[in-house]
Amino acid sequence: MQATRNPANDERLNRALRITASQASSLVGGGTSLVYTSFDDEPAAGRLRAAAGFQTADEAREAAARLARLVGEAIQTGEVQSGSASDPSAASEVTTLVIPLVARDQSVGALVVSPTATISSEVREAVDTLAWATGIQLDYPGLETVYRSLSTESEKHLEVADEKNDELLKLSEELFAQDIQLLRNNEKLGKIEKLKNDFIEKMSRELHTPLNSIIEAAITVLSSEMDNISESSQTALRHALDEGTAFQRTLQNILDLWRIKQDELPIEIQEVSVADVIDETIFSVQETLVDKPVEIQTDIPEPLPRIRTDLAKINQILFLLLDNAAKFIEQGTITIGARYANDRLHCWIDDTGIGICPDDQKYIWNEFYQVDDRASARYRGAGLGLTLVHDLLVLLDGDSMLQSEPGTGTRVEFSIPAVLA
Repeated sequence: MQATRNPANDERLNRALRITASQASSLVGGGTSLVYTSFDDEPAAGRLRAAAGFQTADEAREAAARLARLVGEAIQTGEVQSGSASDPSAASEVTTLVIPLVARDQSVGALVVSPTATISSEVREAVDTLAWATGIQLDYPGLETVYRSLSTESEKHLEVADEKNDELLKLSEELFAQDIQLLRNNEKLGKIEKLKNDFIEKMSRELHTPLNSIIEAAITVLSSEMDNISESSQTALRHALDEGTAFQRTLQNILDLWRIKQDELPIEIQEVSVADVIDETIFSVQETLVDKPVEIQTDIPEPLPRIRTDLAKINQILFLLLDNAAKFIEQGTITIGARYANDRLHCWIDDTGIGICPDDQKYIWNEFYQVDDRASARYRGAGLGLTLVHDLLVLLDGDSMLQSEPGTGTRVEFSIPAVLA
């Protein structure tokens, strides 16, 4: 990733990464942890930035030397690596996980954990969440590089975005400090789950304000300063706007999931034209299909009656399913259809994409689950879209069904109760 660090933020980032290392050590029962970054001015195999759980600094350096190959592979491939960081003369070895830190689909570092014993799936999920959040922290240098490439005029308009980035980094550091203190006081798995939910909710809410400022600033420059900035600056601004919008959508998904779990997401019934919703959904995913020989077809009877249901949630469910199909298809056809029968709205999405093997199908509705570990580096997303679809359908008293074969494609159907308008 093309990233240049801001010296003013470097020490603050170091403190945040030390907190990350300490939190990772606590999560794995007091084991050891190492945190690496991989910026442009650092070695390709990464630079060791923080460590926790070691008796001495020499022990940490020795472990880092033994793990150099695994860390380099994790950063270069974007895939989780496993091995041993124990002394070769020791009687037994401790299994070590090397998890790439990913920002905007590229590796920017690695988190290494060596637990004291076999960890549970809940603890592994908490470690993965910590790695995901740390990747977001490390993405700020990349965003700064994008904005520095803009013309002098556009930089004046985006000063507020830089200030918000500094505030956000400080806030993230404070949140990590609060969360690690909670972990030290309560290591039970139930507390870990609560901590994860609280952390996600806080991060989602506090990221919205500065992110909206960045998006609004980019839109302002593109709409009012087009004649005063170069073509390369316009391209950089559009790229920043696209990335910001995608990140904003991910944050909204996280916040909606949290609100559903807290029973704080209300149902708002209104008159809905499902045909119009499908047209809007197809338009929204066109960018995902750029440069792909993929055709979207509709299967909607004429006329499809207007119904009364929650417009926002139906729109969100259809978008998430269609966007997921668009991401995992390289060529072929996607069909989206709908019909009304027996006081229920029935919708379905067929695609001729890569398909899902039977062993993975029962897990795809789980939070952060992705069929292929490499998917997080290749495809944009945090693995939350289908989880949100499932929870929204439960909220609307709906049901769903999935049929898929590897290499053939996938069909997702759902239905919800609805009355005619």
